[in-house]
Amino acid sequence: MASVSGIENGLDRPYNSLSENISSDDGLRTGDKIKKWVLSLFTLKFLKILIGGQVLSLLICGTAVTSQLLNPTGEGVNAPTTQSFLNYLLLAIVYCGWLVCRSQEKNFYHVFMNRWWKYLIVALIDVEANYMVVKAYHYTTLVSVQLLDSITIPVVLLLSFLLLRVRYRLNHLIGVVICLVGVPLMIWADFDAGRSHSEDAKNKVLGDILCLVGASFYGVSNVAEEYAVRHYSRVEFLGMLGLFGTFISGIQLVIFERDELTSITWDGRTIGLLVAFALCLFCLYSLFPVVIQWSSAAVVNLSILTADFYSLLFGLFLFNFVFSGIYFFSFAIIIIGVLIYGLRATKEAPRESRYNFFRNESEHPSDAGVDEISPLPTDERELTEEEREQMHKDFNRHLNGTN
Repeated sequence: MASVSGIENGLDRPYNSLSENISSDDGLRTGDKIKKWVLSLFTLKFLKILIGGQVLSLLICGTAVTSQLLNPTGEGVNAPTTQSFLNYLLLAIVYCGWLVCRSQEKNFYHVFMNRWWKYLIVALIDVEANYMVVKAYHYTTLVSVQLLDSITIPVVLLLSFLLLRVRYRLNHLIGVVICLVGVPLMIWADFDAGRSHSEDAKNKVLGDILCLVGASFYGVSNVAEEYAVRHYSRVEFLGMLGLFGTFISGIQLVIFERDELTSITWDGRTIGLLVAFALCLFCLYSLFPVVIQWSSAAVVNLSILTADFYSLLFGLFLFNFVFSGIYFFSFAIIIIGVLIYGLRATKEAPRESRYNFFRNESEHPSDAGVDEISPLPTDERELTEEEREQMHKDFNRHLNGTN
């Protein structure tokens, strides 16, 4: 089967393709099986996921290019929290406004009153992730940042395993390893092109720690985002993230960057680049949960490893970067890793335990002194008479409030 885990009706359901059933088609020749598998790989849904991931990489490239143009010599605009603040403000205006227009339990008031502190924690993690990774560039080398920020991927895999009950197959592990091989190849290309040669790091240990913590925070934020868009909606997540992100980053920029803001020359070029950066980041944040809904946080983080390749293409014209054929090789390696990851869908562990960080305790029957309803069978077979009878008993007991 050519698939990446998809989201359907709030559940982590892999979309099906023909390769899941190839092993059962004993009458087919080996060549026919391979042809059938290749055709099932490039389904419309899988191509949509693949293209969506590359659009995210292009948006990340946009933020990198505008940041470089804002601070080309290290003496320009150096206010990462201010740049992020504009993005969070846009998210708050657009998506909180959307929530206000909703009715009943999905509106802004209901969401804020029931889950505000949970989104506050996620927003704090997200804001500090952005701040730490950008600050890491000032203390350590580009090579260190490129290597260490890939720690986001194992963090996402681990948290997805523990909290979202995702169970990986052999092709997922192989795909991840292949994608991560593309990272040192990209760094090798940087050396070959002369991009990674820089002055000695000011404080390499501090920079490496900032990068590791910031990249780990990205992983936590991404898994929380996947959970939220599964069980609620991307509008709710982005609105609350924007609201609390604006609040947190606003306080932070007043404390740490007020002197920097007063020293900036506010001409048309600077304002235009800041707006361009904010728009790229806003589009990135808006599209990120959409691609997660199509696939998963792990697939998205693997896909955006190609962002450096697009940065090179822009840099050839804007910053006179030297071309290296290794970039194309590393790009192909990462894409191959994503394809291998998507050969078969991830599995989901049984629902004996459930991660309830975003869900209100009062929403569960067991919290009100009522036994939990037995989960419905998740396979596609016909229910037996015993299962139907037990299901009706459970629903009647729940509706009547009896044990």
